[in-house]
Amino acid sequence: MNENLFASFITPMMFGLPLVTLIVLFPSLLFPTSSRLVNNRLISLQQWMLQLVSKQMMSIHNTKGQTWALMLMSLILFIGSTNLLGLLPHSFTPTTQLSMNLGMAIPLWAGAVITGFRNKTKASLAHFLPQGTPTPLIPMLVIIETISLFIQPVALAVRLTANITAGHLLMHLIGGATLALMSINTTTALITFIILILLTVLEFAVAMIQAYVFTLLVSLYLHDNT
Repeated sequence: MNENLFASFITPMMFGLPLVTLIVLFPSLLFPTSSRLVNNRLISLQQWMLQLVSKQMMSIHNTKGQTWALMLMSLILFIGSTNLLGLLPHSFTPTTQLSMNLGMAIPLWAGAVITGFRNKTKASLAHFLPQGTPTPLIPMLVIIETISLFIQPVALAVRLTANITAGHLLMHLIGGATLALMSINTTTALITFIILILLTVLEFAVAMIQAYVFTLLVSLYLHDNT
């Protein structure tokens, strides 16, 4: 049972080689660009959604922060498409791997922090020591603020990993319970199946929300450092 439960989180292999690279590159094929003068409905809808999210997310940034717009939009598209593809049967979700999420969170967080120390050195250092702190508490507060700063990328990665993994496990458990109940009690199996459908709809929403939350937090970290 344990092997079946966590089988969807095992990195797929072919000829002894991991297929993570191909899986990570696959979502980029879902967002084609058009060279036509008049775009079709799909590309027009894609551009409208990108403009809406970009306008909402970048409105708080100054000129330096707005230079990150392309990276943040690429990030939300990648995480959202990867999460949605992971809901398909017999698929693999890279965002359930903590190592991959840390690989996204740490460079983005580090870039934002380095930008802050480079452009706003005094303001960035002031975050380590709130104004009006009593002298005996200064060393402790500096340590606490330093730990809270370095914990930010870990919190980003763990939040995304936990939400996606928990949803997949819950769907797997309820699906297994539905199959087991079909031969025991049809009414209970039908109720469980309805719950599974509702949970699947919720997971589609969670996949998009988690992509937005991840990108929004990166944007907020950038806003604090620009």
